Amino acid sequence: MIHSVPVAMEPTLLPAAPPRLVHERGVPAFGMYRGIVPQLCWRSLPLPLLSRLTRKLHHKRWQYAAFAHDDFLIGVAVVDVGWAGSAFAYLFDRRQQCLLAEVDFTGAPLLHCRVDNQAFGDATFRRGSDCIAFRHAGTRLELTINTRPLRLAAHITLPAANSVLAAIAPANWQAHATHKSGALTCSGYAECNGRRLPLDACHTSLDASNGLLARDTSWRWASAHAGPLGFNLQAGYMGDAENAVWLEGVPWRVAAARFEFDAAKPLAPWHIHTDDGCVALTFTPEGARHGDKNLLLASSRYVQPVGRFDGHLVHPSSGVVYPVQALAGVTEDHHSRW
Repeated sequence: MIHSVPVAMEPTLLPAAPPRLVHERGVPAFGMYRGIVPQLCWRSLPLPLLSRLTRKLHHKRWQYAAFAHDDFLIGVAVVDVGWAGSAFAYLFDRRQQCLLAEVDFTGAPLLHCRVDNQAFGDATFRRGSDCIAFRHAGTRLELTINTRPLRLAAHITLPAANSVLAAIAPANWQAHATHKSGALTCSGYAECNGRRLPLDACHTSLDASNGLLARDTSWRWASAHAGPLGFNLQAGYMGDAENAVWLEGVPWRVAAARFEFDAAKPLAPWHIHTDDGCVALTFTPEGARHGDKNLLLASSRYVQPVGRFDGHLVHPSSGVVYPVQALAGVTEDHHSRW
């Protein structure tokens, strides 16, 4: 049942996204917007000499997609961290509550990995016969996974610009930008262990991020989308700069997010809320993917549970309460030295 609660303030729709990340006078376009910044370029951002010399090592960018279904969840990403490239993909069976397939690759930038400076653009990781590739093709994003454990071919309908969240923020070194979509339609299939899973009933979401981040970066994150409802919440290197709810397909800014969970028992329930009361959720994990890598020059430690969210979202302007019931999604507790 949808009802309303009193609203202390009257937030307005997010303004239109700027034409660039950095204005002509070198001032970064910090803020939260609706729309897409056409080119993700930081070159005109004024930096001290040492920072200019090391900028390429701090330039982190990735393209990520999630496919949420009643029976399974698929996550896939291609990541360029400046001095190295990586990619991962996994298929989680929500009925059996286990990973059916998982791949995780590391390679050299340019040689193995390329990520365009464009939101929802081309991104490819290729090493030998293994390949994960996003390809921007007009009104859709084509995604291909060609690995032995998991194969996938999907056409994702790109979002209308005014439904996209664009956030530009100081972050933890210089600046960072991210574009997030709500739930998108798609077509195609995934193949794993001799099974073919159609993707037509999935709720797909995209994340395209590009920024100049610190060598040590940590975050907690929660995301889930279905139909006109969804949310993206983070506590970490961007503060509350990308915290939003999608209601009737429109993104609205919400306040700082609090993640209450037991790091030693990440499969116990998580409780997530925002300081403005617009988000109150319980996340029940069904399983998780995790990793703890130490590559001498770099390290990564994370746990990413897959499960369901229950609770409610409150419209920041009207006060209308939207129930959240069994919404499939993910949380994450992550630290990278990259």
